Amino acid sequence: MTVSPGGGFKVIWPGPGSAMLAKALLSLGLWLRFAAGQDTPEPGPQPLISSTEGDLLFLLDSSASVSHYEFSKVKEFMWDLLHPFTFGPRDVQASIIHISTTPTMEFPFDQYLTSGTLRKAIRDTQQLMGDTNTGKALSYAKEKLFSGEAGARPDVPKVLVWVTDGFSTDDISEPMQLLKDMGVTVFIISTGRSNFLELSAAASQPSDKHLHFVDVDDLPIITKELRDGILDAIRANRLHATDVTSSSFRLMWPKFLSQETGYYSLEYAPATDPARKRTQQVSGAHTSLVLSNLVPETTYEVALVPESNVHYFPPQTTRVTTLAEEISPVQVLISESGPFSFHVSWAPVLDSVASYQLLYGPLPGNSVKVLEVDGKHNSTVVEHLASNTTYLVTVTAIYRSGKKKSLSAKACTQEEGSKVKHLRFQDMGPNTLKVSWDSAAGPVLGYRVRCRRHSGPSSVLSVSPQVHSVLLSDLPSGTSGKVCVQPVYRNQPGQRLCRSVHRQPATEAQGYRHRQKA
Repeated sequence: MTVSPGGGFKVIWPGPGSAMLAKALLSLGLWLRFAAGQDTPEPGPQPLISSTEGDLLFLLDSSASVSHYEFSKVKEFMWDLLHPFTFGPRDVQASIIHISTTPTMEFPFDQYLTSGTLRKAIRDTQQLMGDTNTGKALSYAKEKLFSGEAGARPDVPKVLVWVTDGFSTDDISEPMQLLKDMGVTVFIISTGRSNFLELSAAASQPSDKHLHFVDVDDLPIITKELRDGILDAIRANRLHATDVTSSSFRLMWPKFLSQETGYYSLEYAPATDPARKRTQQVSGAHTSLVLSNLVPETTYEVALVPESNVHYFPPQTTRVTTLAEEISPVQVLISESGPFSFHVSWAPVLDSVASYQLLYGPLPGNSVKVLEVDGKHNSTVVEHLASNTTYLVTVTAIYRSGKKKSLSAKACTQEEGSKVKHLRFQDMGPNTLKVSWDSAAGPVLGYRVRCRRHSGPSSVLSVSPQVHSVLLSDLPSGTSGKVCVQPVYRNQPGQRLCRSVHRQPATEAQGYRHRQKA
């Protein structure tokens, strides 16, 4: 950037590329804030980032082409990038390789596993000077650092962050490609005049997300963007499980292959019983698979091996623990009871249940019959029963694990022919209606007569079994309603018989005669 004497300015950026333009404009915004006397705000405290697992390698240019000031600014940037992460054997691990005449490891992945010790180690890192042999450092990273002897873990995502001033005295294309073929995600930050095409080819694709051009003083501008990119790489480039239940979970993984380039070998077994390992082949076109028929509350070791005929991909592994078994049934309902059948339903219905077994028998007694119901269904009709009888019904869920859970309920069949017959109405005056019926079959305990007016409240009248008629005053002349008569038995009500009734308005003559009689 140059500033003219009149107060104007001209912005110049090197080479093509939308990423370079975006970074240049962002730097321009900060320069304008500075020129206007506005300080760039310091980043506030960052929330901790947990539930992430990966090996993060910094390729640090420690050669003589980098000034001591630039070296110190890059170290600050490294720590700003890392400090929200949690560190440990099941979290993030970090390491540093110096780019110099001879590549040198500052510390292995498994040496500093707390935020405090890692920060001090980065602060104490000293510049080595020497030549900028980046290609040698990349080969060293492939052969030494991303191996078990340097504390790297074989089953976690690998990320390389290379901060460069744009110069290298040896070739980087081949060793960088070998690292990417291993599944390493490569981010490049250029703080100097670099060959855009060379760095664009070296970074992981798409390059606009993995390649940043920024002045060393403006590194804080890209800290959050780069950190988010690393998080995406750590979370996306690994096998993981979702939709975990007591008997199943869904495995998801990034698209390593296609149907034309290979297939996946999937292996899984309980961690405590590796001999029960199951293996299946999955098409290269897939990126997810549901494993079912699993044992509740069990930790499974899962390995996904990409079998490619183009590139080598390391196996992906994860551990998944199934949930505790949900309980079914927790409710059994009896409905639609008739003289010879009733309907049984239950809830909930779970994927972990293979089938249901329904046992039923009369009370008292020891005669039991069995119905088998598929685990996908939650109801059935029990038929060929005795009328006016109480049954004990037991629904047993048989889980895929072999466990069982039972719940019982009582059900009563109705009396055979337990419906009243021949419901009749007789007008007994302007305010009185006589309702009569023939007796119902069986040991009736009484009758319940309900009168429902189309407007106004309903009334219920109960009478003894010997009474087969009642007088109702709830339906005066000119009104409509419905009258229902229902027999009552020892175990449950019988079937009601209902009829609608409409009473004609009384004529004046009828009304006069009634008044005269009164």
